Amino acid sequence: MADPQALDEVVTFTSDLIRIDTTNRGGGDCRERPAAEYAAARLAEAGLEPLLLERTPGRTNVVARVEGTDPTADALLLHGHLDVVPAQAEDWSVHPFSGEVRDGVVWGRGAVDMKNMDAMILAVVRAWERQGVRPRRDVVIAFTADEEDSAADGAGYLVGRHADLFEGCTEGVSESGAYTFHDGDGRQIYPIAAGERGTGWLKLTARGRAGHGSKVNGENAVSRLAAAIARISEHEWPTRLTPTVRAALTELAALYGIETRLDDVDGLLGKLGPAAKLVEATVRNSANPTMLSAGYKVNVIPGEAVAHVDGRFLPGAEDEFRATLDLLTGPDVDWEFHHREVALQAPVDSPTFAGMRAAVEEFAPEGHVVPFCMSGGTDAKQFSRLGITGYGFTPLKLPEGFDYQALFHGVDECVPVGALHFGVRVLDRFLRSA
Repeated sequence: MADPQALDEVVTFTSDLIRIDTTNRGGGDCRERPAAEYAAARLAEAGLEPLLLERTPGRTNVVARVEGTDPTADALLLHGHLDVVPAQAEDWSVHPFSGEVRDGVVWGRGAVDMKNMDAMILAVVRAWERQGVRPRRDVVIAFTADEEDSAADGAGYLVGRHADLFEGCTEGVSESGAYTFHDGDGRQIYPIAAGERGTGWLKLTARGRAGHGSKVNGENAVSRLAAAIARISEHEWPTRLTPTVRAALTELAALYGIETRLDDVDGLLGKLGPAAKLVEATVRNSANPTMLSAGYKVNVIPGEAVAHVDGRFLPGAEDEFRATLDLLTGPDVDWEFHHREVALQAPVDSPTFAGMRAAVEEFAPEGHVVPFCMSGGTDAKQFSRLGITGYGFTPLKLPEGFDYQALFHGVDECVPVGALHFGVRVLDRFLRSA
């Protein structure tokens, strides 16, 4: 079991990492190296031999391997990213890069996304060194750059250029799962991620006839684009249940004593109350317009108009997504992927999922573990190219009223000290038995 020093260290490491500003503004504007060096130093103190790897100077990744006791067992990848999204200090009640620990809470950008998990990993492997513990499987640790943008300098680079470092890894564990979801009626649910929707960020381009704003123009690019955007916004995507979402709905229905009517998913969701939030975004594809750009003067009809759409597709539903976009954009608007990443599906009946469930239940016996599919994506998409099945497992025991999901990329991001202690204990328990 994690020792008292590990509980102290996870708080210190979370705070220290937050104070290292690794803001990723996109387009290469980020420098993770100071955080990578910090993490590598903590691993080296635990007797490991971490490698610092860069595609671009300053965009640093860390990889280390903990040797297991069973050389015939498949290895497990444990990964977390070092970069964070921007934060404007004037919007926060606590400076976003202070790492302040106040009233039993660690404050700052990265407290939940995801320097908390990075700190848990460091605390657990250092406790193993002190206790002379080795896991059964090899555990490969990867702290990555650039997850909050394209992953080109991070997991994408590691997969493309250093695949040998992940030899033997069949499964991976990372962010966004095993946190407390309070349903408002006394139940505590712990969703563990076993899938991710695919990413389809789209660029739409409408072309027409440029001209004077006072003239009749039946080939107005702005009008064509606006019509396409309206069709996309109003489209009702059909229900498509993946195995993970089907399992989630089945387990939630059982928890609430509701008949499992998978032929009426929206009706079932309506009976789940707040718990519907865990699955409602992943029962169908989606496409949300987010950016518009056209014209340069009010009395000039431009010859081109551009929009961007955040599209997400379920495992096995990308072909339907593409075909639907063809129909919705129509003959006068072209679309292309600005950024595309695969959808992921992981088995919920695997020994690894059972191990994560057991670890949570040991330290939160009042909790109810359910599988779920993430609406967004993680570095697991990159590592899947190496045949690594990804799960989301960053265990946190959170108090009622703590809106965990709202803090991702939100203002006043923070994490309770007690949640970090729980995370270290659960992660240690899972990894020892994995």
